[in-house]
Amino acid sequence: MKPTIVFCGYRDWALKIYDYVSQKYKDKIFIHLIKDEEQFRNAGLESINPKAVFFIGWSWIIKPEVVSKWLCICLHPSPLPKYRGGSPLQHQIINGESKSAITYFRMNDKIDAGDIIWQKEFSLDGDLSEILGRIAETGKEGMSEILDGLLEGKSLKLIQQDHSKMTSFKRRTPAQSGIKIQDFRDFTAEQLYNKIRALQDPYPNAFIVCKDNTRLYIKKAAIDKNGK
Repeated sequence: MKPTIVFCGYRDWALKIYDYVSQKYKDKIFIHLIKDEEQFRNAGLESINPKAVFFIGWSWIIKPEVVSKWLCICLHPSPLPKYRGGSPLQHQIINGESKSAITYFRMNDKIDAGDIIWQKEFSLDGDLSEILGRIAETGKEGMSEILDGLLEGKSLKLIQQDHSKMTSFKRRTPAQSGIKIQDFRDFTAEQLYNKIRALQDPYPNAFIVCKDNTRLYIKKAAIDKNGK
């Protein structure tokens, strides 16, 4: 009988990874897709008895009793232990990082603190759509390697995170997407450009509040570093 894995994810780039692995492994495993917290609560992991539960682009906290009972593996788009917590991709771009990483780690009872299973670097250049495309492609590669190992009965090679190098950030709110007049005095063009592209669709776009309290949304920007 084929083993079952549970795939928890709802973002477009996460579903691209799901489509890829469900096609690649269609003759080797059953994949149970869960797209939101309610579906997860009602999934009945006891009856599914998954070989592993993958959380790919997931936004909800998983209870410790689930993590302790099942092999739970999470994809986090940052070079853990850096940028733990919410909105990791946005924080990295806004902070001017040029590179990030896809990190698959074994989940424990702390946020993004589990042992690393697989990690690979990717570029943060370009528009957000390009970056999300790289996340999907790198995510496919990592999940394939992990699944191949699990199906061959290999033990996961776990690397403990260096907690002394940890940085953590909170999830951004839509209000933080605002750009104020003072920001044009306080920040460089490159810093504002990074904020705008970090907040392109599907995230709450950067905006300026105008005099009649309407909002002008800025979905794309260009920068000339030579000042011409």
